[in-house]
Amino acid sequence: MFKGKKILIGVGGGIAAYRVAELARLLMKQGAGVRCVMTKSACEFVTPLTFEALTGEEVHTELFDLTGEREMGHIKLARWADVLLVAPATANLLTKFAHGVADDLLTTIFQVREGNILLAPAMNTSMWESAANQRNVKALQNRGIDIIGPEAGSLACGEEGMGRMSEPETILQALYQATTPDSLSGQRWVINAGPTHEYWDQVRFLSNAATGRLGFCLAQIAAARGAAVDLVCGPTGLATPHGVTRHDVTSAAEMLEACERHAAGANVFVATAAVSDFAFAEQVDGKLKRGDTKSMNIQLAANPDIVAHIAAMKERPAKVIAFAAECERHEEHAAKKLKAKGVDAIFTNDVANMGSDTAGGWWLSGTSGTEIEAMPKWRLAERLIDLVECLR
Repeated sequence: MFKGKKILIGVGGGIAAYRVAELARLLMKQGAGVRCVMTKSACEFVTPLTFEALTGEEVHTELFDLTGEREMGHIKLARWADVLLVAPATANLLTKFAHGVADDLLTTIFQVREGNILLAPAMNTSMWESAANQRNVKALQNRGIDIIGPEAGSLACGEEGMGRMSEPETILQALYQATTPDSLSGQRWVINAGPTHEYWDQVRFLSNAATGRLGFCLAQIAAARGAAVDLVCGPTGLATPHGVTRHDVTSAAEMLEACERHAAGANVFVATAAVSDFAFAEQVDGKLKRGDTKSMNIQLAANPDIVAHIAAMKERPAKVIAFAAECERHEEHAAKKLKAKGVDAIFTNDVANMGSDTAGGWWLSGTSGTEIEAMPKWRLAERLIDLVECLR
């Protein structure tokens, strides 16, 4: 995700500094070039050697380094990076950033930085909620600086509350958004994802093996490219992508209602969800006992075809994209569905990809088709959004 991207991490003096080491490792794993600047306080929590070992780069700690300053090192570092990330951004750092104090290397870099800046605060709840800190946060946001988090949870002081630094995965998503061109700016996308659960009684339901991972990747990348994204998702344990508005549903009927409500007048609707084709004709109150189910005829009723319904809406989205999982003759079946459902394009893949981290398949639009080789789902999502953008 970050191949060729240059990330400068400013590590602040807080216990959350140890979690930034994992973030640096993940960035390196995903192809980023990473350099680190540490405050003196940060060095009390994690040694510079930790980040040097993870990134393979010298860690910068001193403003008055004779060699570095002869070459205006703080200016070079500020200009080298595609993004400056400060994590953890302590209350002390937020105060200095907001008021233009430049008394060490990190705060000096912040003052001369002209590109993207992301701040990931971490501190005690009382400190985060204090009037002075909130004024500083507001002042920084008014300058166009992105604040990621903090989140509620267990704090190092033993208390529970707001102030925990966002998870590395959340920060990665924000960094990805900051390094991605806004090609979808001004557009509104609606994406559905995941399975549905069609309940028989209060504990048993009909479903499938879909995880929703591809739909979540599509939502993340569309948001990173500047789109306003509504994600309608069935039951899944996946975390909400950064910058995405999530709407949780359970059944196909609930998913249809939510998709219809949000998709009206949208620029793009993408139907990745593995919606159950059938629901139980009758739902049972309570729980059926084993003895009651030894011999039973179960009647199923067809669920609505959500993507076909959206494609036929009066306020139809400008582009409607269907997904289809097939066992055989993928292109043949997809071509029939493309016409029958009235959609603008369809992507079909093999059912074996359900639950997998990789997928490939065939993209059909109009009379043309493109085979896409198997690749990680986040990269496949990028490829599919490229194809949607080119769709006329």
